[in-house]
Amino acid sequence: MTPEQIDDTLKELFGAAAQLRAPGSWQVDTDNLRILVLLSNDTSWLRILVPIAPAPEALPFAQQLLEANFDDTQETRYALHQDVLWGVYHHPRETITKSDLSAALARLLSLHEKGISEFFNQMIEARIRTIIKVAKQQGQSMSGTLQTLDRLYAEGILGEMNEGPESREQVLAAWRRQLERLWPEVQP
Repeated sequence: MTPEQIDDTLKELFGAAAQLRAPGSWQVDTDNLRILVLLSNDTSWLRILVPIAPAPEALPFAQQLLEANFDDTQETRYALHQDVLWGVYHHPRETITKSDLSAALARLLSLHEKGISEFFNQMIEARIRTIIKVAKQQGQSMSGTLQTLDRLYAEGILGEMNEGPESREQVLAAWRRQLERLWPEVQP
């Protein structure tokens, strides 16, 4: 693709939100998203960048991010730069097609939309599975495990002591749903 074709494709996909900032440099700004499209200095490589999250928020999930790069992100990648977790796509400019560019942008938009919440949820599920495994090894039932969690919340070991009863009930209901969902799957 020529730079002009890249410009045309970006304008076709994003309308006036796609702006040429300098030769070989485009920016797409929408209400909830910024996309950077850059050509290398020699214009041989195209790079597309989408900010995902601040690096300090993403770093606890570094292992999952690298695993996602290996298994899930296909032609896009997670990368850290300037204290930001980015979704990144690289491709030789001369061989990229309009469909390649559109697919890469769609995948990057998907990474942006997911953010890091998927990795947080995976971490929480792993911890819940550990709690279930330990409870089963100690011979506890699911109801006994819920009673233990309730006691830990009441004593302030989990959650906040100043949480109201309604908030505590919501948290315990979430625990109950997760325990009911995962209890049969976890082996002691």
